[in-house]
Amino acid sequence: MWKLTSRLDGRLKSVRIIVFFLLVLIAAFLSLAGRCFYLQFFRSGYYSAVWVNQRQGQIIEKPQRGAILDCRGRVLAASNKIQTIFADPAIIKDPVAVSNKLGPILNMQAGDINKLITESVNIRYAKLKVGAEAEQCSAAEKIYGIGVDSDWKRYYPMGPLASNVVGFTSADNRGLEGIELKYDKELRGSMGRNIFFADAFRRPIWPCWQPEGESSRLADGVGIILTLDATIQQFARVELAKQVESFEAESGVAIVADPKTGAIWAMVSIPDFNPSEPQSADVSNLRDKVITDQFEPGSMIKPIIVAIAIESGTIGRNEHIFCENGNYYGKGFGRINEYQNHRYGDLSIREILIKSSNIGMAKIGQRMGKEKLYEGLKLFGFGKKTGIELPGEVEGLVRPIEDWSGYSVTRIPYGYEISVTTMQMLRAFCILANGGRSVRPYLVKAIVGSDGEVIKLNRPPPPVGFVISPEAAKWIVNDCLVGVVNEKENGGTGWRAKLEKWQVFGKTGTANIAKVGEKGYAEKSNIASFIAGAPAEDPAVIVLVSIRKPNSRLGKGDSGGAVASPVAAKIIEKTLTYLEKQNRL
Repeated sequence: MWKLTSRLDGRLKSVRIIVFFLLVLIAAFLSLAGRCFYLQFFRSGYYSAVWVNQRQGQIIEKPQRGAILDCRGRVLAASNKIQTIFADPAIIKDPVAVSNKLGPILNMQAGDINKLITESVNIRYAKLKVGAEAEQCSAAEKIYGIGVDSDWKRYYPMGPLASNVVGFTSADNRGLEGIELKYDKELRGSMGRNIFFADAFRRPIWPCWQPEGESSRLADGVGIILTLDATIQQFARVELAKQVESFEAESGVAIVADPKTGAIWAMVSIPDFNPSEPQSADVSNLRDKVITDQFEPGSMIKPIIVAIAIESGTIGRNEHIFCENGNYYGKGFGRINEYQNHRYGDLSIREILIKSSNIGMAKIGQRMGKEKLYEGLKLFGFGKKTGIELPGEVEGLVRPIEDWSGYSVTRIPYGYEISVTTMQMLRAFCILANGGRSVRPYLVKAIVGSDGEVIKLNRPPPPVGFVISPEAAKWIVNDCLVGVVNEKENGGTGWRAKLEKWQVFGKTGTANIAKVGEKGYAEKSNIASFIAGAPAEDPAVIVLVSIRKPNSRLGKGDSGGAVASPVAAKIIEKTLTYLEKQNRL
């Protein structure tokens, strides 16, 4: 009996063990089934992506950045293709052998090549030679583990000539200043992306498998044609640079435009920089001061104020104003003197502009009052951007009327308590030269696709709408501003700009520079300007030159007439001579 019980207990124990293992096995299968279910229905997307990534390769085609040309098709910026020979260290088993083969091909020491391969931070890409020749690329590609990568390099064949307008790009082909920045998206184009099935060494397996919708077509960047003329740009740059150096000035700007259309033919900011090496330039030289720097214009603004006063009916052309013999004082506006302490009595409106009387202009401002003066300034475009196609343009400053004082209506008429940009001042003068018609400066002539098709063509708007009457504009240009240049004996401040062949008209401006962070103006520190045009009977060109902080200690003068007007005259003469020759071709 005892033996039978023992046998039954043994069998029951065996059954329990079998059942236990069976339950464990069932649990394992259920767990495995659950895991499979989870992976299949909840994680399938993730693992599919991992599989695709492991077996999928891609070829990126980089687009050619569009060219920037001047108005006559001369290249200001362009991209050329360069070839880079590289190694894939992860698949090179014997770097020494590979380096020995590459040495004669690349004209490099084998040891240097081996060092580049073995010490590369990127285990899949070690750059060996940039700008390799076609023969070198063809020979190097035959070596296992060596490849050739194509890229684009930006070139600026005219160097600093138009650097502040054209701008420059970063190492990764992004525009950082000027036209390069403003039209970066259009110039850059879009990359092409080709997806293929690859083996374990990332080599394409043909026929190529491309996932639907994941590849993209290459699109090169557009071309930008500017209104700039490289020849006129050279005229302006050379003459301005010489004068800045001669007067030991801090900086200078010059701009040349067609007064009828607003097309900008030249825009120079000195000192400038080499766009191929922007990292070596002073940061302050990278900006285009024509649109980014605002200043008090001084007497340059006087013809604009007179035009506003005539148009508003405040003064008549034949009026005379008593200029207080050079000393004008009143409660609420303080004391006003003439430049260099001139003493003028009765002056006509014409004489006030020719002699550049501050007191005469202050009295005109008082007659107009705040509202008429403010509205006129806004009508001429002061206090707002011109819309020129460059980044960084500032608005200048025309304060709201409620912030004006008794000083404002007397100071603004001769160029203080108002800040302008060079571009705003040019636009206002173009309105006078264009018979009172509105003018919008522009810099981009056309945008052209990579296939040569014109995408956008800028044409000046038809001559409709007058800011001031043609009669008033013509009188100011042909009578008053011609006198500024012709009548040296009558106090004309722009006599140095007189030319034999063409009748020049213009206005000088000499403005003190305000102290930074405190009230008042710095001693012996000013901006010398001259804005002019020619021929007076039918203006074909407008030039504005401003030179900042000329050295008065040199004894050559520091006024707009002494410093800026000779430069403007030379630019006008060279430009009109050049345009005549071009028109005869």
